[in-house]
This record gives sequence, C-alpha cells and structure tokens, in this order.
Amino acid sequence: MLANVKKQIHHVSQLKNINQNILNVIEKPVNKIEVNFPVKINNSIEIFSGYRVQHNNYFGPFKGGIRYHENISSDEVNALSQLMTYKCIIQNIPFGGAKGGLQIDTTKYNGKEIEDITRAFTKALYPYIGSNKDIPAPDVNTNSTIMDWMTDEYNNISGNFNSTSNMKSVFTGKSIDFGGSYIREEATGRGVAMMIKHWAKRNNYKLKGKSFIIQGFGNVGYHTCALLHSFGMNCIAVGDHSGYLYSKEGFNVFNLKEYTQNSKSIENYEYGEKISKDDFFKLKCNILIPSALELQITSENVSTIDCDLIVEAANGPIEIEAEKVLEEKNISIIPDILANSGGVLVSYYEWLQNKRDEYWYEKDIKDKFDKKIETTFNEMYTLSLKENISIRDTCLLYSFNKLESIFKKKHTV
Repeated sequence: MLANVKKQIHHVSQLKNINQNILNVIEKPVNKIEVNFPVKINNSIEIFSGYRVQHNNYFGPFKGGIRYHENISSDEVNALSQLMTYKCIIQNIPFGGAKGGLQIDTTKYNGKEIEDITRAFTKALYPYIGSNKDIPAPDVNTNSTIMDWMTDEYNNISGNFNSTSNMKSVFTGKSIDFGGSYIREEATGRGVAMMIKHWAKRNNYKLKGKSFIIQGFGNVGYHTCALLHSFGMNCIAVGDHSGYLYSKEGFNVFNLKEYTQNSKSIENYEYGEKISKDDFFKLKCNILIPSALELQITSENVSTIDCDLIVEAANGPIEIEAEKVLEEKNISIIPDILANSGGVLVSYYEWLQNKRDEYWYEKDIKDKFDKKIETTFNEMYTLSLKENISIRDTCLLYSFNKLESIFKKKHTV
C-alpha cells in the first residue's frame, strides 16, 4: 500500500510542478513508534506488538485511528498516516496525519482479554499521545468501547480526572456517555453516500433507480448502503471476508445488517446467489464501492469492471496501474482521501466539544456535517475541472500547496 501511495504522489508530481522540499517533507513521517508489551492471558505471558506512525503535524496535533488486525505492519500504518494528513487538509481541519495498529487476531480473545490488552497498549502509547499531541480514534476492529477503555486507562495514568476537557479529548470515537459525539459511528459511511449525492448533482446523474455493489459490509459499508437506499438506489451485490452475494432484485440492507449483527458476516444469508470475488467485480452496475481492503482493483481484474463511478470507501483499494485503465474507460473515481474523510471530520467535532466542555445536538452536528461535506466536495470537484486533472490528483495537489504555505512560514529555504 505504501508503494501505491508513493506512485500516486509521483504521478501528480509529473503532472504539476510541486516544490521538491514538500515532497521531501512528506516522504518520511515525523515519528515511527513501535511498542512491544506483555499481557497475562490464561496464566501465561503473551507479547503484543503495536505501531503508531505520526506523519505530519504542520496544521495541528496528529490525528488518526487505531486498528486491530493480525496482518498489520509498519509500512501499512505509515501509508495510512500519510493519507490522514491529506484528509485533514482537504477538510480544512487543524490536525495532522497519524495512524496506529496492534498485531492481534481479535477472534482468539474474549472481551475481558481484549480489554486487558487494550489497557496495556494504552500504557505503552501513553508517552506519545495527548489531547494537543496525538488524538487516536477507532478504525478496523476497534470501536467506541475500546476508545472508552483507552480513555479511562490514559486518565488512570495521568490523573486528569479533575479536568473534564483533558479527560475526554485524548481520544475520539468514544461512546456518547463517555464524551463521544453524535453521528460519529455513521460519519464515514454518511460522508461516502453524501459524496455520491453531490457527484450525481454535478453530473446531472439521477440516483433513483440506479444500482450499486459494495465490497465490505461493516460499519462504513452499512451506513453507506442505508443512505443510498434513502436516495432510491438498489444494492444488487455485497461481499465481505466470508464471500459474495448477488441479487438481481436487490437486497434489503436493513435486514442484512440485522443478520450480520448476530452472524458477524454475510455467510449463509438466506437471500441472494453466491458468487465469486472475480464475478463480483465483473458485475454491471452504476456505482461500485470498495469498502473493505486495499488493492482490490488491480491490473488483473480492471478490464472487466463495468460501472459509471467508483467510490473509495476503503483506503487505497485501487492499484495505480488499474486507475489508468479506469480513466481510459471514462469511469470516474471519488478517491479515498476525499470519499472517506467524514470520519475525521466528526472526530474533530467531538474533540472540539470535549475541549470546550460543550454538548452539541445530533441534528446540529448532522446539519453542520452535511454542509461541510458538500462544500469540500464541490471545492475539489470544481478545482479538478479547472486543472483538468482527476479528483485524486486535485486533492493531492491541493494538499501539497497547503503544506507548502506552512512550510514557507516555518523555513527560509
């Protein structure tokens, strides 16, 4: 994934004149942190490894999620931290990019063991994070419960319980009762769907009656589907780690969500026809939404893709060589750094509420969020037309120009 991000940046630098100093700054993160810590599990000691990469803090404290996954690597976290830098700049919020990860197969541990591991991980990260230093959030296989445990453990160590803002603002994505924000859980998926809505408006493209397929039916995937359903769209195929399903008539995404809450996957769902991953990407549809893993659309399967628009709800799902083919086929792309930036936007709202000891109502947050998503999309789309380059190239170019403006104030080079 890191190699793909580097190729994307190189591609933009070939199209537009970018200050070499900025390319040097973004090439390597400010800090790469690796921690190894012991946890007692079933009367024996296990050693866990975790990462935190802090990419850039020109615009404010580092910000980014923490994922729990058995295949996490330093390079993957590094790439994701860089994407976070650009997402924050594109949304014009005062954060820099960071990302964290813990090497763990969460299916092998019970709830109490996950809590113990989480608290130990928080202790290991403690010197490197803080409300004005680095603010973690949920990501793959982490949630509000884990953020609550981390917040509690951080404050057990720091003794910040007498300061409400300090107690709450070190982490975002917390539960509402623990200082979390409304719509945080749905924010990324809502942002993806709203981006589609505004793309359609700019292209005079009616969404009602149109079909979409989605790879990944977790938190982001479901909330994307739910809002697209309200726009009159029809989900005709869905896939996750357990397999893929197709239905010409379309799926009731609300019933499917209820099923996956108990089964943890779409496997053995009673509706739909089982298809292969290859057949999934061959389906003719209007909109394709990769919302699972990186590098899913490659030079090997891109030639069979047949849709009008691809929206990157996941990070880095399109290989750059495949992206060139998609451009030749006139398939539009809303890139990850724009499409899934809604999560960090509401994280910023949560951080502000915590720092100010304020409570924002759900409707107010939703209205504020929707307006900001619309403004940001239109700004990037208009700039893309003006520069006659892709939306991804536009977003990266915009980010580099903003970084350069700060760079010149910090350095006299």
